[in-house]
This record gives sequence, structure tokens and C-alpha cells, in this order.
Amino acid sequence: MRLSGGTELAYVTAGDPSNPALLLLHGFPSSSRTFRGVIPGLARVAHVVAPDLPGHGQSDVLPTASFAAFAGAIAELLDHLAIGRRFIYLHDSGAPVGLRIAMHAPELVSGLIIQNANAHRTGFGPLWDATLKFWSEPTRENEAAATVHLTSEFTREQYTGGLPEDVAATIGGEPWVEDWRVMNLPGRMQAQRALIADYANHAARFDAIAGYLRQWQPPALMLWGRHDPFFDIAETLSWMQDLPRMEAHIFDGGHFLLETHAEPALSLMAAFIKRTQERAAQPP
Repeated sequence: MRLSGGTELAYVTAGDPSNPALLLLHGFPSSSRTFRGVIPGLARVAHVVAPDLPGHGQSDVLPTASFAAFAGAIAELLDHLAIGRRFIYLHDSGAPVGLRIAMHAPELVSGLIIQNANAHRTGFGPLWDATLKFWSEPTRENEAAATVHLTSEFTREQYTGGLPEDVAATIGGEPWVEDWRVMNLPGRMQAQRALIADYANHAARFDAIAGYLRQWQPPALMLWGRHDPFFDIAETLSWMQDLPRMEAHIFDGGHFLLETHAEPALSLMAAFIKRTQERAAQPP
């Protein structure tokens, strides 16, 4: 679809529109391809909407790359598709986008699916040190250190970093190759640098996010790859403290959990959507 600002946003839909809506938001540096292993199954229980965030996949780069601008683009898509209540899947850099959408209209959130998504200081492990220094001291030298990971090698590490060898061996093909190709298209690398800086604005909203979670207590399902080298495992406990009724599952997987554990994740997501809808339909 063409956004109001003139750029195009690519997206995938699947399933009957009369089913509960499920918004799938991917992370860096991927696209809606992240969900290729689960969309067919999810389409049996949900109306799936999986966009390529601006500057990712087949979506155009926005004039200004920020998570607030991304949330505005996704909100346009939801309006275009007449999506009302929705489940929201939060992963990595999709979390700042999805949480903005959720907090803007909390009454429309049917539930959250949290997969290696950061919303607390506890998620910042040692690999964030250079980025945290850049945020506090935004010099050119610190920016260079914070963006040193924008390489082909690190793009692969997003998928394999921290994984036991036998688990990494189950990743089909080399999905990082396509990610790296897209990152090198015009304007994409500059957008990624801008998002690294803008993630500081997401971190500044952590207290507000915690307030939203504690007040609204949306039904929630956590699917977490324990070998993620980028988001510390302590982050799972912070989510649980904000959402004490959340169902949580920790897998022997990594940052891109669906590359290695699509089948069990699909089963848990489908059951969560069905169960949550059934509870919502019960009389008070």
C-alpha cells in the first residue's frame, strides 16, 4: 500500500478476516520472512497481518527513520485493512513499534506475544555497552563504535550467535544472506544507523511501558530463545513482574527463535489465541 507520505509499505495477509487479527512485527535486520514457518498454521486460527517495517524487506525507506514513524506507518496499514481488536507479536525492534500501537489504543489489544523483545533495562547485556555510551555521549567516535555491527558477519550472528552448534544446524538455508542484500540497498544502512540512535527514545519510555502493562494487564504469551546474546535472559523476569499472569516458555533457541523452533511456537501461539478468544467471549 502507498502511505500518506508517498512511500510504499509491503505486507502479507493470510487467513479469514472474520478471525481474530494478529499483527506480526519482525526485528532487525529481517522482514515478514521471519514468520514464513508459522503464517500458514496461524492463518487457520487468525487473520494474519505481517508487514515489512519501513526500510526492511520490500518496504520503502521513510524520509525519517524512527520507531514513532514506523508505528504511524503500521497504524495506517491497520486502518487500511479495517483491523479493530488485534493480537500483537513483539520481536526485537518490532517491540518499540508494537508497544506504541498497543499503548495508543490499549482497548484494542486482544493480547501480546513476546518473543525476544526488550522493554526493560534488564535486557541490556554487555553487547549494548557501546550503544549505551553513544546515547549518553553522541560523538562521532561513539557512533562508529555503536554501529560497528552493521556488517555481513554480524547479520549472520543475529541468527547463530550464542546457539549450540546442533541447534544452529537446524536453520534452513542462510536467511541472513537476503537480509544483508536488503541492508545494502540505497538508504537502508543510513536508516539502520538512525534506528540505533532512536532506540534511546524507546528506552526512555520503559517506565511508561511498565505502567501500561501493569495497568491494563493484556493477556500475554512469552516465547523466548535463551541463547540470545543481545537481550539478556534477565529480561524475561522483568516481563513476568509486569505481567504476573503471563504464560512463559523458554526455549533452547536464540534471537531468531522461529528459525529453529517454529513448530512448537506455532502450537503455543494458536492455543493462546483460541484460549484468549474463548475467555473474552464468556459472560462476565
